[in-house]
Amino acid sequence: MTHDPTVNAGDIARLAGVGRAAVSNWRRRHDDFPLPIGGTANQPLFSLRQVESWLRRYGKSYQVSLGDRVWQRLKAAGDLRLGELVAQAGLLLTTGESKLEPELAGLVSELAEQHDPLTAYEFLCERYLEAHSRQLSVTRDDVAELMVGLVHADDATILDPACGVGTLLLNSGAVKVLGQDLSETSAAITAARLRLRGAEAEVVSGDSMRHDGFAGVKADAVVCDPPFNERAWGYEELTGDPRWEYGLPPRGEPELAWVQHCLTHVRPGGMVAVLMPPAAASRKAGRRIRANLLRAGALRAVIALTGSDLWLLRRPAAGERPPSDVLIVDATADLSVVDPAWRAYLDERSDQTVRIIDLLADEVDMTPARHQRRDDLGRAFTEARDRFLAAAATPPDLKVLDEPLDQPVTTVGDLIKEGLLTTLQAPPKMATGGGDLPMLTADDVTGGGAASGRAPAQQGLVPIQPGDVVASYSSVRVMTEGGCVLGPHLTLYRVDARRLDPDFLAGHLRAAGGRATTGSSRFDVRRTRLPRLSLKDQKSYGEAFRQLAVLEDALRETSALGQALIRLGLDGLTDGHLRPQS
Repeated sequence: MTHDPTVNAGDIARLAGVGRAAVSNWRRRHDDFPLPIGGTANQPLFSLRQVESWLRRYGKSYQVSLGDRVWQRLKAAGDLRLGELVAQAGLLLTTGESKLEPELAGLVSELAEQHDPLTAYEFLCERYLEAHSRQLSVTRDDVAELMVGLVHADDATILDPACGVGTLLLNSGAVKVLGQDLSETSAAITAARLRLRGAEAEVVSGDSMRHDGFAGVKADAVVCDPPFNERAWGYEELTGDPRWEYGLPPRGEPELAWVQHCLTHVRPGGMVAVLMPPAAASRKAGRRIRANLLRAGALRAVIALTGSDLWLLRRPAAGERPPSDVLIVDATADLSVVDPAWRAYLDERSDQTVRIIDLLADEVDMTPARHQRRDDLGRAFTEARDRFLAAAATPPDLKVLDEPLDQPVTTVGDLIKEGLLTTLQAPPKMATGGGDLPMLTADDVTGGGAASGRAPAQQGLVPIQPGDVVASYSSVRVMTEGGCVLGPHLTLYRVDARRLDPDFLAGHLRAAGGRATTGSSRFDVRRTRLPRLSLKDQKSYGEAFRQLAVLEDALRETSALGQALIRLGLDGLTDGHLRPQS
């Protein structure tokens, strides 16, 4: 059966090279705009054919990239088969074996030839995750990078027993990568993503609790983001399982089963990083297992993140003396505090530890908020308030026109041909996760932070210079300083500053959806349109674009600072360190 390909408002905006607001205006102002044929009231879906016909009728230019054509053909099979088809596309790109219909297989192959198989497949995976964001639980990139970095998986064997679509394993730097997931589709997607990166990977599907795909295997490190609050984890069948070295997990504590499963699969001295629900640090039912983990020296740190806690564990070696304290850190406001805190703990110079004997004498409550230092809470509140008030920014003062300006236009592709612009990318198989060189990551571009990644010296690295425009999957940023190299899945645009203003270019790239890397724009970014203006006029527009970027960064910072300020205020008012002004 042939299905009519559908598009959402974001897809239509990409096709027509406009913002989402323009699509909303078309729907309101034009009675003949195609009606939704599916989706929901908040996320309607439209017939691609009807949308194309309407755009042609109104003389609005649009372009359907090869990547978009492949994606729409995959979507046409329906949501229930979408993951299966993405997995089959990965099978085709990694083995040459095809279970796709011939025409679709041909399009996927053409996409891989036009670019490279990894870029093509990451585009399809990105769209798949975007379309199923509510059904798929994906670890945040910054948290994934933190977890992998803390367990030191470079040149080692790493295992993720609840790997999902592979987020924790993709940039681990491990020599051998092992993964298991309950979903056969997710496991197949993970396997394809890893193999396209050249990793030696073994990924299986199945229930890790009931049907351990790696029984007896000891990895050098284990990372895991398990499903939270899953009551049907196999309590009845697994009561006598040898994995419960630290105690039988209560029926309502499945996460403690995952912790012990992970410890079973790591060699003595190996590290485990597992995400846990915050309540697991204090629930009465898990008190005995927490106490046993602490007594044995297995549980080394509990770190509060936004929405979850990160537990760091180390499998005790024979005859090893357990530590006398455990690291407990609140990193909800800033993940960058974790690595130095962990290093200080390893060097036995940390001031953020809690004595294990004190925890065992109490309720074994390891909730980070309970153990944060109180002696400087007032100072922390004052500093957070001052930073919050200083983070304000104002939007640019823009004149509203009755009719849009009629200006001559050019494209990014034309600017490249004319020598005003050069595009650069990192090496296709760039080594990351360690080394001496600071590396800009996609998260750094999105968050506006300094280069947080590391890379070893290697051929083909792209040094970043002030004034370079760097684009990630969804963000564009003008670099104000250099001193780092370009990371994977980023595109760098280097302008001739005598003829092209970088903020002017960045603003138009952002307006086109930030389409500059492995998203749909990767395939048609050269067609992004800009008005032909003098450098003076470009700088005027560029300043307005820059102010909008500053406003966006300020809003992001204000949100994080506001949450920290609220938390400090609540703690200070309730424990007596703060009081209302008279």
